[in-house]
Amino acid sequence: MMTTTTTKDATVGKIAAETPASVRVFERYGIDYCCGGRVACDEACRGRGGEPEKVLAEIEGETAAPEDTTDWTTAPVDELIDHIVEKHHVYLKTNLPRIAEKIAKVVAAHGERVPAIAGVLRAMHEELDAHMMKEEMILFPMIRTTGRGAMGPIRVMLAEHDSAGDALAALRRLTDGYVVPEGACNTWRSLYFELAELERDLHRHIHLENNVLFPRVLG
Repeated sequence: MMTTTTTKDATVGKIAAETPASVRVFERYGIDYCCGGRVACDEACRGRGGEPEKVLAEIEGETAAPEDTTDWTTAPVDELIDHIVEKHHVYLKTNLPRIAEKIAKVVAAHGERVPAIAGVLRAMHEELDAHMMKEEMILFPMIRTTGRGAMGPIRVMLAEHDSAGDALAALRRLTDGYVVPEGACNTWRSLYFELAELERDLHRHIHLENNVLFPRVLG
């Protein structure tokens, strides 16, 4: 949610601290919200060739994304599959590499103060990449046709969902529930925000498959 300090006169550091989703926009424009966070948003935007009003509008868009209210228990199965791929698969393919890069930056800056989360994310990233490929290349096309023979692949997907859930639980435990430590920089703050968003999106993603799509397919 945008705050009253999210204006072009506020520093990019203050905006990043109070509106964590803003860092996605700053990163798109190459605006340094961490070490260069004392610069006013207006000046930072113009230094990168962006209009402050446009940047602030994009920040508002990041923080005001509407909740999905579709009843996926009754919507056509093809539409549900499209939604899973276009929203949740695209989210993972876009954001897992970004989060990994951010972890590396925070570790480079803060060393052993950072919890040992890089290995957990790396393993989860590799497993999810393979998982999504199997869904998109094998399971989902099977469901879109007759659905026959889907039980075996679905069992594999369920087991892999459990593994992803275990990885999310490990990330939450290692970060004390994504609580930013005292004196953390804005990059560290944005990392924990992104990890919490990853958890939120992946929970919804797995819910749609485990509790809606797969029961509908298996009937």
